Amino acid sequence: MQFHQINNPKDAPLAEDAAFLGQALIRMLENETSEAVISVVKQLAESQDSTHIIAAALPNLNAKQTQNLIIACSLFSQMLNIAEDVHHQRRRRAYEQSSSQHAEGSVSGLIEKLKNVGIDEATLQNQLEQTTVAAVLTAHPTEVQRQATLNFHRRIRALLPLREQCIGQDELNSLQREIETVLLALWQTSETRHYKITVENEINNGVSIFPLSFFQAVPQLYRSMQQTFQTGFPEIKLPDLLHIGGWIGGDRDGNPFVSAKTLRHAFKQHADAVFHYYRKQLGELFADLPLSTRRVQVSNAVLSLSEQSPDTEIAHFEEPYRRAIALISSRIVATGHALGLTLGCRWGLGEPYANAEAFISDLRTLQQSLFDNGSRLLAEARIADLIRAASVFRFHLMPLDLRQHAAKHGEVVAELFRHAGLEAYESLGEAEKQTVLLRELHTQRPLYNPYVAYSEHTQHELDIFHEARRVKNEFGEQAICQSIISNCEQPSDLLALALILKESGLLSIKEGLPESRLNIVPLFETIEALQNATRVMDTLFSLPWYQALLKSRGHIQEIMLGYSDSNKDGGYVTSSWCLYQAEQELVELFRRHNVRLRLFHGRGGSVGRGGGPSYQAILAQPAGSVAGRIRITEQGEVITAKYADPANACRNLETLVSATLEASLLPYAGGEPDPQLMQALSEHAFNHYRALITHPDFIDYFLQTSPIQEIATLNLGSRPASRKTLARIQDLRAIPWVFSWTQNRLMLPAWYGFGTAVATLCREAGKLEALQEHARNNAFFRAMLSNMEQVMAKTDLTIAENYTTLSNRPEATRALFDMIKQEYQASREALLKILQTDGLLSENRSLARSLALRIPYLNALNSLQVLLLKELRRSPENQDLLKLVHLTINGVAQGLRNTG
Repeated sequence: MQFHQINNPKDAPLAEDAAFLGQALIRMLENETSEAVISVVKQLAESQDSTHIIAAALPNLNAKQTQNLIIACSLFSQMLNIAEDVHHQRRRRAYEQSSSQHAEGSVSGLIEKLKNVGIDEATLQNQLEQTTVAAVLTAHPTEVQRQATLNFHRRIRALLPLREQCIGQDELNSLQREIETVLLALWQTSETRHYKITVENEINNGVSIFPLSFFQAVPQLYRSMQQTFQTGFPEIKLPDLLHIGGWIGGDRDGNPFVSAKTLRHAFKQHADAVFHYYRKQLGELFADLPLSTRRVQVSNAVLSLSEQSPDTEIAHFEEPYRRAIALISSRIVATGHALGLTLGCRWGLGEPYANAEAFISDLRTLQQSLFDNGSRLLAEARIADLIRAASVFRFHLMPLDLRQHAAKHGEVVAELFRHAGLEAYESLGEAEKQTVLLRELHTQRPLYNPYVAYSEHTQHELDIFHEARRVKNEFGEQAICQSIISNCEQPSDLLALALILKESGLLSIKEGLPESRLNIVPLFETIEALQNATRVMDTLFSLPWYQALLKSRGHIQEIMLGYSDSNKDGGYVTSSWCLYQAEQELVELFRRHNVRLRLFHGRGGSVGRGGGPSYQAILAQPAGSVAGRIRITEQGEVITAKYADPANACRNLETLVSATLEASLLPYAGGEPDPQLMQALSEHAFNHYRALITHPDFIDYFLQTSPIQEIATLNLGSRPASRKTLARIQDLRAIPWVFSWTQNRLMLPAWYGFGTAVATLCREAGKLEALQEHARNNAFFRAMLSNMEQVMAKTDLTIAENYTTLSNRPEATRALFDMIKQEYQASREALLKILQTDGLLSENRSLARSLALRIPYLNALNSLQVLLLKELRRSPENQDLLKLVHLTINGVAQGLRNTG
């Protein structure tokens, strides 16, 4: 097979890996499918004209051969992705070994920068103590690949680097056979789910990343960062500043299947994973520390633990560390039992720990004795990692956020008022709502009556909050800390949630002042909501009652910003600018009210949903907006790409920490964008974008020329694809919206309106030069353009035009496509002018190479998808055709490594 796209000498190992996997695939296909399919696959490898190859071949293939061709093309894309990943790791190691420069986003690079600007140790330590960085795993359905498929990918990825280590043909043949065995299993495994995924499935998938990666990566990263910090600042102590959070099991916005039961299930699964981890680590520690009192001194505290040990083995009587570990093991297993788990323990059950602090205290007792008695290396080894893990994961593994739509909270409050004989809440104006809510929030008197039969929705919501209270009591106060209000638009939305917390025992009133056990977090996600965010928060901060609430939460107010819906609402340019402006205004507002700001960035994997490199994204935030506190959502295929491998997880988490500290400690170097220039660009882009999506023919165009309706039937997640109907853009969820434009290769949400905006703006003298200057010197604008460039490089107008043949209104469709095509060309031209370059990705060779490598199979899958969609539209009840379309959707998503 030829890989003529790989023409740089540094990439020779990639070409060899790609050929090695390609040959293995062909050999497997020769045993598993027909010559007709293999012939098409081979033609695709030698040609760039996949559309004509597929069009000529498909009429001659039966249904089974068509299915095999789709899977074969998908497997080629997957294998080339794996070859790319292995090569990236290879090139990264080569760079680190040969370069004197620090890797971007590394702590070592951060330390050099801190030293260069004169940051002293006390300043750094103070900042570390105030820093919170969280990657929050969500259940948003953007991972098309099943866990079984991902497991096979991981096995091949582990095997492929061994090719370069093979000595002689026998070893190479053995490796080939092993890889072909995995490929055969992958070939014979269904790529799509035949069942609707449940919330419980999502919970299990979310938890699975911990034994796969986080249990190894998080303690390892903390140890590495501690050591690296101390190379420049010897006395630095690294606190627990990095956390993994989650939404899965607590996010019920638009998901009717999340309940008190699923919340309880989530924490039982969390605890099951972390307690199994603790038991295993304690077992390893038991093997590590057979230290004898004939060889070492031991502290009295360890001797005291040893004397209580259930370990009665005579061989261990002079091994107090082991005996103490046996006691700790019996207690940690007993704690698991108290939380409803069924762990076994060779020493039986001891007394359960009251909390994670007591468990950590016993571990520290062992560690301190090791330190004090000549065993420093042992004290800094496994037990140090276990202490850090226990401090981060505790008994709940990861804290879960609760999330619900503001309107749903409002419905609960309205019913509570109605049954209590109070005002008709739903009919009140905003000022009146605030008045009546504050009246109820000043008294401990409850509105909720356990003897009243409330509606199913109200009882469902209240049950979740009651369960959250029980979870906090059992698993620890940190198990649930946040309750997020999606589509938050008014101050009353926050006060309504506060009232629900009061009615469920999570907020108490003492002498008229509130104490809350949860943070109330508004999510501003539409363009209008972002523009009004400062007004909403200013109103609340002006209320003495709300200031008292904040005092009970450490004077920290978290604000969540929605990238997805603001993009769908106003387009990429306007969404980006409105988010930036909202952050700037919030920073000033919080400073004025003396409240500490923590921003929670609701980003997706795709650029149309706020995706892009995290390091650049954090440094592109407005001055003062990070301030050591940041949370970022991670979801779907992004979780797999960034965190499923321990080395990747370490690197990506380190980047989050490093960027957060850099943005918080170093002088702001992002440059302030010209507000008039950006506002004008935003307004022109917004008007052009809105003109498209409000065009009377647009929704019909979208539904007919994309696989949105087929995506809605794909078993990706437990949540419905839309809030109400697929026929209204505002009701459509942002993920299937972006997913559909990705499938038809237009990627429209990430660029539409930009070209016209630039052309309109540049009618004025000097504006192009101003934009070029911003692209060079402004971090916000540079990051925006960089993300746009990556997406535009994946756009293919020829493929996209092929999808227009699906429409039953060809004239209207052609008119709209011509508009879109013209705007793409204008946007591409504008981008190249501003970046002052001749071609897309001229500065990103690895992505350009990666795209070129996969294009033949990607384009083939798109061509197959269009032809199959035509048949499906003629026979909409044909489930076999729908399954084939689903396979193409999976294949394109895997090839592009991007969905929603």
